[in-house]
Amino acid sequence: MSGAVEARIAELGLTLPEVVPPIASYQPAVQSGVYVYTSGQLPMVAGKLPVTGKVGAEVTPEEAKELAATCALNALAAVKSVAGDLDRVKRVVKVVGFVASAADFTGQPAVVNGASELLGEILGEKGVHARSAVGVAVLPLDAPVEVEVQVELVEA
Repeated sequence: MSGAVEARIAELGLTLPEVVPPIASYQPAVQSGVYVYTSGQLPMVAGKLPVTGKVGAEVTPEEAKELAATCALNALAAVKSVAGDLDRVKRVVKVVGFVASAADFTGQPAVVNGASELLGEILGEKGVHARSAVGVAVLPLDAPVEVEVQVELVEA
């Protein structure tokens, strides 16, 4: 079933992907009360990472920002997998972005803006959230970016 949120995703020329299968022992998302917590979402497209490496070295900040948006779209797919309908999203509460960074790269907030801006474009005011943007040495599968999202749902 698709509603207004998925219609907005389509208006933006995007497609809500299938949920990315876990690469270890965890669930893509879990619901606790009215909250859904996603696991860290990599920028997988059709089951593959389009780019690998460190931001500020093999990956440009601009590429990484686009990858962060892909992570956010994957997170929305994970939210839908447990909520049933993205129209139940009352608001995005928190976004945490991890950026695999070259030693001298300090632009993590601008990279994670890719996720934040996409959530805002899709959800409007409901997409405004608290956030952390953290530089790390390495991420799973040598991904440049990983994003996790917490959302509050309207009770069913």
